[in-house]
Amino acid sequence: MERAIQFPSKVRPREVPQERGSGLFSTESVLNLEKLIFAGSPLSEVLTNIAQLVEAQGEGLSCTIWLPDEDGKELYCAAAPSLPGFSAGAGTMAVGPKGGSCGTAIYLKEPVYVTDVLTDPIWENYRDRLLPYGIRSVWSRPLFTSDGKALGTFSINYREPRSPGANDLQLIENASHITGIAIERDMKEQALRRERDRLRLLLEITNSMTSKLDLRRLVEVLSTSLLSVTRCDFCALLLPDADSGDLRVTILYNPDSRGAICDGTIMPIRGSIGGKAFRTRKIQHFDRLEQVRDDPESFGNDAGRLFYERIVAEGLKSSCDLPLIGRNGALGVLSARKRSENGFDTEDVKFLEQVSRQVAIAVENALDYESVTKDRDQETKQRHYLEEEIRAELGEIVGESPALKTVLSLMSVVAPTDSSVLIMGETGTGKELVARAIHKLGHRSGKAFVKLNCAAIPLGLLESELFGHEKGAFTGAIAQKTGRFELADKGTLFLDEVGDIPLELQAKLLRVLQEQEFERLGSNRTHKVNVRMIAATHRDLPAMVRQGTFREDLYYRLKVFPIQVPALRQRAEDIPKLVRHFTALYAHRMNKRIDVIPPDTMDALVRYPWPGNVRELQNFIERAVILSPQATLRAPTSELEPFQSHNGSYAPMNGLAEVERDHILRALEASNWVISGQSGAAARLGMKRTSLAYRIKKLRIRRPAAVPEERSLGGATGA
Repeated sequence: MERAIQFPSKVRPREVPQERGSGLFSTESVLNLEKLIFAGSPLSEVLTNIAQLVEAQGEGLSCTIWLPDEDGKELYCAAAPSLPGFSAGAGTMAVGPKGGSCGTAIYLKEPVYVTDVLTDPIWENYRDRLLPYGIRSVWSRPLFTSDGKALGTFSINYREPRSPGANDLQLIENASHITGIAIERDMKEQALRRERDRLRLLLEITNSMTSKLDLRRLVEVLSTSLLSVTRCDFCALLLPDADSGDLRVTILYNPDSRGAICDGTIMPIRGSIGGKAFRTRKIQHFDRLEQVRDDPESFGNDAGRLFYERIVAEGLKSSCDLPLIGRNGALGVLSARKRSENGFDTEDVKFLEQVSRQVAIAVENALDYESVTKDRDQETKQRHYLEEEIRAELGEIVGESPALKTVLSLMSVVAPTDSSVLIMGETGTGKELVARAIHKLGHRSGKAFVKLNCAAIPLGLLESELFGHEKGAFTGAIAQKTGRFELADKGTLFLDEVGDIPLELQAKLLRVLQEQEFERLGSNRTHKVNVRMIAATHRDLPAMVRQGTFREDLYYRLKVFPIQVPALRQRAEDIPKLVRHFTALYAHRMNKRIDVIPPDTMDALVRYPWPGNVRELQNFIERAVILSPQATLRAPTSELEPFQSHNGSYAPMNGLAEVERDHILRALEASNWVISGQSGAAARLGMKRTSLAYRIKKLRIRRPAAVPEERSLGGATGA
């Protein structure tokens, strides 16, 4: 500690002071002070007692003790027992050549004894603060540790101009010595408390690695623990953001936030100190952030300059960014900032480095847990979906006809690829079986096969079914829902009746197919997926494109590899095999044994055109098995209308006729094939009964065999 007692240049001995004693303290006074110091009394109490002891040594003098602030650039009054209100009213004094007696003494590292503050230039900026208290003379002695760190100053003040004598110098030296001991001991006690708190924090972080696997809970622990120990103004975790490729800020604490940097802010990975720490895996410690504002590795690019403006607006001036290193590289960055320069000394950086190692382990465990949980949830969703699908009848493709072999050949060609497939064919031809077979033959067979019938979902819910929604996205959205695209990630999505997708939704579907990304309803977060698309339709899509009811770009995006599934009447040679297959299937389910199918029954089934295709045949055989009490199949073939050959009866219809046929079919199905009456198909379509019967006959619409004939009022259905 500085103990020089020689007169420096600032001492102005214009008169010899009156001798007032030896300048020594009594043994009892010193012992009392030592008891206060070593008992751990508050520093303010100890300093007040020292000042009062000095003031008791003579009349007309007052004492003030000044301590440096955290930056060491200014001094504030910590004790002034005989000057009420002085500590608050005097403010701070800068450490410098014109910092009054106290600031100048620290700056010169030697005592400064000013005889008259009204005339001495070093008091030029501060004399107006002393005059209200009647102070004219200030003698200040600086206090330093053995390694040169400033502890503060001890000052003796008088109400009249005067210079110190030998006893005065002895008094101020003795008082300064005791004051220095008290301040230094308090600093060491604070350092010990801080070290103890730091060790406790390291232990808490270590414990959190095993008890807080959830990243959000870990952030809460770090927020509470770091705030109490690191003495930072701002602390955050910087973790990679998958969508932007930069770093996302997760604020651990920022109690005096100015709003420029908020939770979730994206920090450029090239153009920020945090990004540099992440890329180089090296600690980035700067006492003044301004010194690296033009550094191309820090803020010296367009993105960096914009982010630097945010840092300035937040008031942050110094920083220490530490990379979080995991087993496979950098996980993120622990960013500590202060709103003052020179905010982190060597000990602070060493401690933060210890903290960062523990935080890295905790964050890596939390991220691994989050990834495993996400994968497990995704696998659970896919497994549940597949289990539901497996419960439905999978069936198999049966037949040896040339038309079917052509389809099978096309399936084997396209299955190993990831190309989109468009399956076309009439209702009931087995388009879903074809789609499932393509999926099973491809390399995605181990992943989910997710299907959606676009015609079966109401218009308002179709978008939610495809892309999912967030909680509260619309009325009734009481929970978050995963869409079919998300369920099918890395697997196959089968969209049946794709021609029924509304025009306004087709643009969004096209974007997902092209970019493999989408947003849930009620969210602006983009989800990336890897989905193979298989679509199916019974509609004439080229005609719909010409009519403007289906997007041309979406049609060509789906029609990368088209497959036309033949109608059952176009492969009639497969009907016997299908009949035997379905008979065996349903007999087994019903615990029956049917070995004989009469030839006349088989002939009738082969002759029938099956307008409902394989689905109609399957339903008919199921009913026949139910009606068969013994080993012979008793099929109600009388319900099947004999095949009537008409010239051109199955000639291809144009697009407009196909649309009209579908429209009438929907009305008939909705009315259970009842034509007349208030709820009949004619009333639904706004047509006369006779007109509808004529259109049914002209468009070759036939009632499925499964619908009882007596429910159809009007024989014009031809059933």
